[in-house]
Amino acid sequence: CAVKAAHVLSEIAKNEEMKKPCIEADLVLTLIPLLESTDQEMLLHAGRAIGRICYDNRDLQEELVQVGVIPSLVRILTDYAESEPLVHVALLALYNLADLDSAKEALSMTKVAEQLVKQLRRAENHERLEIVFEVLQALAENDALKVQLVEAGVPEVLSEILLRLQGSSQAEDTCIVKAASDLIVSLLLGGKKRNTYRLKVAKNTAKPIILILARYENSQGKDSLNSQFALLVSITVFLTSLSCLVLPLSSDGNCLRMVQLGVIHQLLDLLEKHVQSGDTSVQQAALSALQNLAIPVVSKVQMLEEGVAERIEALLKSESPPVQFKLLGTLRMLADGQADAAEILGQDPMLLNRLVQWCNMSDHTGICGEANRLLASILHHNRSQEVVRAIQAAQGVKHLVSMTTSEHAATQNEALNALAIASAIDLETLEESFKESQLVQSLHKLLQDDNTSPEVKYNSMGLLCRLLNSGDLRQEIEEDKIKETLEQLCSHSNANVVREATTTLQVLRGET
Repeated sequence: CAVKAAHVLSEIAKNEEMKKPCIEADLVLTLIPLLESTDQEMLLHAGRAIGRICYDNRDLQEELVQVGVIPSLVRILTDYAESEPLVHVALLALYNLADLDSAKEALSMTKVAEQLVKQLRRAENHERLEIVFEVLQALAENDALKVQLVEAGVPEVLSEILLRLQGSSQAEDTCIVKAASDLIVSLLLGGKKRNTYRLKVAKNTAKPIILILARYENSQGKDSLNSQFALLVSITVFLTSLSCLVLPLSSDGNCLRMVQLGVIHQLLDLLEKHVQSGDTSVQQAALSALQNLAIPVVSKVQMLEEGVAERIEALLKSESPPVQFKLLGTLRMLADGQADAAEILGQDPMLLNRLVQWCNMSDHTGICGEANRLLASILHHNRSQEVVRAIQAAQGVKHLVSMTTSEHAATQNEALNALAIASAIDLETLEESFKESQLVQSLHKLLQDDNTSPEVKYNSMGLLCRLLNSGDLRQEIEEDKIKETLEQLCSHSNANVVREATTTLQVLRGET
């Protein structure tokens, strides 16, 4: 009798006009306990009735969650995983509820992730895959559930699906591939930093992504797919701030393979397009990829040969601070350890003028800092006198001197090393700027300050040794009584500082 009643209600609820009487009669609360039944027919009809009555009614859906419908739905998925009708009902219910924060919180207390993975593996048609993807996409917005999905094996299943469909040209398969791509992006973006699970996602999806990129590299009408995979590659394999991903992935050739497949230019095409449209999520994804792709040496060489530096410089015209910040970081990565790149960047007057402008941007400290670091990197890795003169002409030297007084030791060391190398290349060109910016006095303060790190003191003295090759700067060093400070540093607790202080004193006295 109860089964028949539930069946009747499920049929009545198909009619939009009958929903209100059902709600007013509190039939939903009456039906909820029936979800604990072991009778599959009862579960089917009760589930359908509840779903139809509550469809598109947020208040009722919230009430469902409050009275404990979530554990019942997960139980159905668990106990009746082989029953297509019951699984369909449970998935539809989760699909309708998953956008609610209360539902996500309740689901995080269950093992729903394991059941959804099972259903992904069992899915035999596009409709079932699509609804599971929709549920997973909604759940991936929750940090706790995101971790559970990864631990339950969602990345592995997505990898299997991508590999299975990578050769298909059917429209339905393309939709599934896009849905899988979107889901991977959701698992990686946003939320709290959890490097371990993100690394797992990246490692499990890198191979199929590369295979798909290879297939579509030369295809006609490929824009949508290439855009999708360019975005996917960027986030999956070279995620923002997770440069640790590059090492394990580049070791088996994935990194270089992506560059060879043209991922760099796809990302730049994508970025150029979305800088215009203002889509910040795509911008951030593409920029993060570019920056991290520029880390391995094999990639740097390939990127330079393909003219990536010039294309990035053109994009610097953007007025978007996040775009400017990431592009500056990418150029810095390209210059790192690459004299050719430093020479290209260091002789571009337009770029140098922009960098100097950004060094003065007090309202955007991130861009200001990154512009200074790029200037330092260019000088540090450069071996050309022309670059030193170009940076001097652009009035960039004073900003590097200012960097030496930064509150961050790493930034100070970058500036000190860059100025030391530049001084070794062409001190005569830099001499006047050093005097105007009071470099000698700044170095003396660093040596006198007890809070200055040993490494900064060491590098400061290394730069002083270079400056002593200038008559005017030697005079400043002597007048500022740096000799006394150096003598005190000869009894410093750090052995490297003591050694460098002794060497600097010898140079100052003309003993070497």
